[in-house]
Parts: sequence; structure tokens; C-alpha cells
Amino acid sequence: MKELSHLSVVRIEDDWGRALALSVLRATYRDEKAWIGDDARLLDPEEVRRRDVSWFVALVDSQPAGVLRVLYNPPLGLYATYQFQMLDDGFDLGDFIQNRRVAEIGRFAVMPDQRSTFLVAAALMREAVRDTVRRGFDHYVTDVFEGERHSPLGFHQRVLGFRPVATHDVGELNCPNRRITLVLDIPAAYQRLEAGGGWLFRYLTEDWDDALHRKLSALTSAPATASA
Repeated sequence: MKELSHLSVVRIEDDWGRALALSVLRATYRDEKAWIGDDARLLDPEEVRRRDVSWFVALVDSQPAGVLRVLYNPPLGLYATYQFQMLDDGFDLGDFIQNRRVAEIGRFAVMPDQRSTFLVAAALMREAVRDTVRRGFDHYVTDVFEGERHSPLGFHQRVLGFRPVATHDVGELNCPNRRITLVLDIPAAYQRLEAGGGWLFRYLTEDWDDALHRKLSALTSAPATASA
């Protein structure tokens, strides 16, 4: 995997960071896709100060290259209003909502000139996963658009191991494409990637200390509570 020079990821905690993230979201979600037109809906200024939301922006040579949001304890009951069409008969949505520590991946966008490599997306996920494990959450949920040209579906499934569980036709963004809801069991993904011994496991965990590895290993048997 070719490395990008001067690739870094920063957590958004102030108006300066929000401005960096907005430059990515305006270029992708607003101008390229026409999914959202209003800055306040692209990135609510209150979210950069909320404890239950983490925003990250990737920089390449100090220029904004990608963005990602993690929402902790999302309102999963809202998903029940989306008239799901289940893809996986073995997935228990009620158990998932009631008994899992769930974080939602959203606003995942990479600038057009950085899409030739997985590294910007991987760098964003590295920071997101570290934050998520530190907080004690064990599952991700996300929606992607079926058939959308720049959908991260392939990255989520082939690279990270997300599992498609349902589809639905409505959602927050102004896109006519059907939504595919994906779920990632984080401890299971960790074990699979570790067993494979590939670059992604080393990359995602290269800055982890032993305590963080132990914390993730304990998530499979921990009670279904977590602190944001």
C-alpha cells in the first residue's frame, strides 16, 4: 500500500476544525452529490462540543482530505420507522437495539482527488475505532447508498468486514437510491484482522497500548452499558 506523505487526522473540537470538515462536506455532500445544502445540517455547530459525538478530519499536506462522524448511542428506535426490508434472517434487530453498545458511522466523505487510495478512509477509521473502543462500544451501524458511484460499500464490506443486514428507502439525505444498512461487530472484526496478519490490522492498531487491546478483548463479555 503506497503511503501518503503528510497524512494526519485531527479531532474536531472548535470552529477551526468545523471549517476544515465543512470544506470536505461542501465539496462532496453539497456540490458533488446535492444530498444536503445547508451548513448547519452538514455539520451542526453544536456537535463539535457534544460528548456523545466525535468528528474527525483527515489532512493531506495540511489540506482537508476527508471527514467522518461517530455518533454514540444513536437513536436506534428511529431505524424502526424506516420500514426495513431484512437481508439477513439471522440478524435480530430488537436484540441489537436493546443489548449492544452501538455507535453510528456517518458523514464519511473523501475528497475526489484522494479517492484513488484507501489510506484517507483507513486513517479516519483508525481514529474512529480507537475512540470507539476507548469508550467501550462494540458495534458500528451505518447506511450506504445502493448503486451510488462513490459508495463506501466495497470498503466497508471487503476491507473492514461490515455485514449488510437490511435495506430501506428513506433517510436523512436527499438521495433517491435505496439505503443498505450495515453492521460491524468490532471485537469479531478485530479477531479476524489479527488472525489474517495483514497491513490493515497493523495500521489500525499501531498506536494502541496493551490496555486498549485488553479492553477490546473484554468487550464480548462485558454488560451492555457504555459511557459516551
